[in-house]
Amino acid sequence: MATKAAGVFKKVTYKKEIIGQWGEVPAVTTGGQYLRRTSADFNLTKDTLESAELNPSFQLTGVRTGVGSAEGSLAGEFSPKSYADFFGSVLAKDFVAGASATGLTLAVAASGQYFTLTRSTGSWLTDGVKVGNVVRITAGTGADPANLNNNLLVLSMTATVLTVQVLSRVALVVQASITAAAVSVTGKTTLVPLTGHTDDSYSIEQYYADISQSELYTGLKVTSAAVSVSPSGLSTVDFSFSGKDLARTGTSEFFTSPTNATTTGLLAGATGALIVNGAPGACITDASINIERNTESTQCIGSTAVSSIAVGKIRASGSFSAYFSDGTFRDIYRNETNVSIVLALTESNEKNANVVAFVFPKVRFMSATNADSENSIVQSIDWTALLNDVTTGGLPETTVMMQDTALV
Repeated sequence: MATKAAGVFKKVTYKKEIIGQWGEVPAVTTGGQYLRRTSADFNLTKDTLESAELNPSFQLTGVRTGVGSAEGSLAGEFSPKSYADFFGSVLAKDFVAGASATGLTLAVAASGQYFTLTRSTGSWLTDGVKVGNVVRITAGTGADPANLNNNLLVLSMTATVLTVQVLSRVALVVQASITAAAVSVTGKTTLVPLTGHTDDSYSIEQYYADISQSELYTGLKVTSAAVSVSPSGLSTVDFSFSGKDLARTGTSEFFTSPTNATTTGLLAGATGALIVNGAPGACITDASINIERNTESTQCIGSTAVSSIAVGKIRASGSFSAYFSDGTFRDIYRNETNVSIVLALTESNEKNANVVAFVFPKVRFMSATNADSENSIVQSIDWTALLNDVTTGGLPETTVMMQDTALV
């Protein structure tokens, strides 16, 4: 009996294509990266062309297949760094190093359940820190160990004061003065830019090691990214792709010596935070994010594969549910009030655990509905993100910003 392919032996490898070589088989077979996944499905699809001829037999007389294209989906358990390239592509900007400030004299103070970081001179705004950033105090003379390298989510800010929520189990220690202090936006960030948008594409190989079959799909562009979060499970990601063609098949792996898949920890809602308009969003029971980049596959006479994939508007939306405790969310929806949403997910509650954070600086609620129940009543919110045009309080000028602290 012939060997049947099993998913545990399948390897999925990706490599970003060189600008100007969309859909071409990579000339260099090194530089690939193995992907983590719960499932990955990349396939060749073709248009079905069915005859409309009328004949007295009442039967179909002809059928053809037309222009082909590559289509794909990737699902995984969300982990830092693992899917950063694809998030950067759907947001149309590569990740870049976060902002930092050094040589500070810093005061750490309690502010209710939060803390403030107050600098004596200079400006957080000028240095490039944003609401929704995860920052760490990385150095400082006399700094208490609890205050160093602790994940701090920026809830609000002025030029000299950051109000932060600690994302670890280690609380900050109040200190009147830390000298020679350094504060950094850890890892790298990306956002939908106002100009200079990237147009990335990928070659992705599925290699079935147990039956020695390789399929290389080219010209794949990320058309959507989705994140799902619950308090009692692992966070998940889902990506969709549209591409050019199944460009190569064979009996050996195309990419040679790919980089191993990442080994970062898994993200879970139990150690994360969802912030609505600078305050914790009641008791959240689930949340989801959807980012879509509108694409169009173009077809030309004389070509059996799509000729290009044009890219259009980037749209971000999402939803969350919370136990109904007051009229805050209902009134935001009723009054069409613009709010911000920040979602931060950590791989543990250690001080310097990796974090992935999303910031939607200008959001409009599109629904707010309550579901009747014998026990707890849950309120469900659907929202759509808009381009933010008010940046004086430290919110970025974009639809969505993302930070991954595992990127270096």
